[in-house]
Order: sequence, then C-alpha cells, then structure tokens
Amino acid sequence: MNTITSTTINWLYACNTEDVPLNGGVCVKFDHLQIALFHFSRRNEWYATQNLCPHKQQMALSRGMIGSHSGEPKVACPFHKKTFSLKDGRCLSDEDECQIGVYPVKVASGRVYIGFEITASSK
Repeated sequence: MNTITSTTINWLYACNTEDVPLNGGVCVKFDHLQIALFHFSRRNEWYATQNLCPHKQQMALSRGMIGSHSGEPKVACPFHKKTFSLKDGRCLSDEDECQIGVYPVKVASGRVYIGFEITASSK
C-alpha cells in the first residue's frame, strides 16, 4: 500500500505592516518559537527567519542589519556579524555550515502572515 504525503501552509497572522520598521525587523512569538520578521522596503520584500543565531545560540537576528550581498538579501547578527541569506537561510559570511530556518511571508490588506508547513500522510 502506498502512502501519500501532502504539505500545506498554515498562514498565521503576525502583525500589521506598520508594526515593522522600514528596512528593519521585529520578533514575533508563536507558541515556543521566536520568528524574526523583516520588511526589506528598499526591495519591497518581506522575509521571516528563526530569531536564534546558531553561532552563539542568542535570540538576536530580528535586531540584525539587513542588506544585500551580490544581490542576495541578507541579515547580519548584531553580535557576531555572521550573515545569512533571507531567501534560504544559508550562512554567507564564511564556510561555516550553520544555517537558519526560513518561513514564507505574505502581506494582504495591511496584515502580515507567516507560513508554517503542515505535512500530512494518508494511505
């Protein structure tokens, strides 16, 4: 018997667009998670990542500086200056294998939503 796996995205309301500073970030808590939400207004884009910097295990990424590296949107940890891609979470500052989790974001009617994948299996 074959098992079918499907993935859907559960969109959770995070905040209103005006709650996030232009070209900056905020921390949003969902249950036990801390999510860094960024409004990259220079690019008219929104990103969400884990707030935990994997380098020294500090909840700090939402306070990091955002910018670009060879066209890739990035965030730099305010304490350690390690930089991470806002698109896929990989470390951009060195050959370090640390990576951060990223989440989809959508904006509708002035409200910002962060997506969480829900995986279901059926037979």
